[in-house]
Amino acid sequence: MIIAFYKYHGAGNDFVIIDNRNNSINLSKKQIAQICHRRFGIGADGLMSVENDYEFDFRMRYYNSNGEEGSMCGNGGRCIVAFAKRLGIISKETTFIATDGVHKAKINSENKSISDISLNMNDVDNISINKGSYFLDTGSPHHISFVDNVDVINVFEDGRKIRYSDEYKNSNGTNVNFIEVKDEFLKIRTYERGVEDETYACGTGATAAAIAYAHKEGIFNKEIKLKAVGGNLSLSFVKEDDVFKEVVLRGPAEFVFMGTIEL
Repeated sequence: MIIAFYKYHGAGNDFVIIDNRNNSINLSKKQIAQICHRRFGIGADGLMSVENDYEFDFRMRYYNSNGEEGSMCGNGGRCIVAFAKRLGIISKETTFIATDGVHKAKINSENKSISDISLNMNDVDNISINKGSYFLDTGSPHHISFVDNVDVINVFEDGRKIRYSDEYKNSNGTNVNFIEVKDEFLKIRTYERGVEDETYACGTGATAAAIAYAHKEGIFNKEIKLKAVGGNLSLSFVKEDDVFKEVVLRGPAEFVFMGTIEL
């Protein structure tokens, strides 16, 4: 089987994307893991497919690099919007459906292979705090720890301990984010479940970090800038009656290359 693929990244969070609108591609967990493998495949944090949907412009289906179907991916969402524009499915704005529901997105600008894209995320109304750490679901579950110096954190070891801790053992685990508060932005590093390692960025993690910070500081309406390992993101929102609404994740989506792979 020969498959055409496209490689994108959002702030260093990279994805293999395929056009599966005709439902002709049916990949196994093992095949997806092989494609995403950085030694024996194309290499990616995850794989996505664009599929047809009767009600919306398209359906986004996301798989973690271990081959398991995953929850929502914010950087992936922006990248798949750029890909849908490339396919001619959409123009500047879109409404699509993902595993966590309906999302709207807008392409703010395009410069060669890079698009600046705003993606509407779900409302957030449930934030729990335990021993100074925060937990919330922004389409994917996220643990947030505020630290003094994020650069010295061993994200793989410390993130893995939290991800598999007793606190989260009765669920499917959690993503783990370490946040350092700077004067003008939040510095973020993330351990992603499914990848089981640090990734260069995480869209739902950036969303969770900004909302946790806003909740902590009593911020009701602001654009919060974030600096991930692989690039910059921003998160805007309006807080009403303890609910974070109009949540918009903004950042780059860049086309890297295209090709075919034989499985």
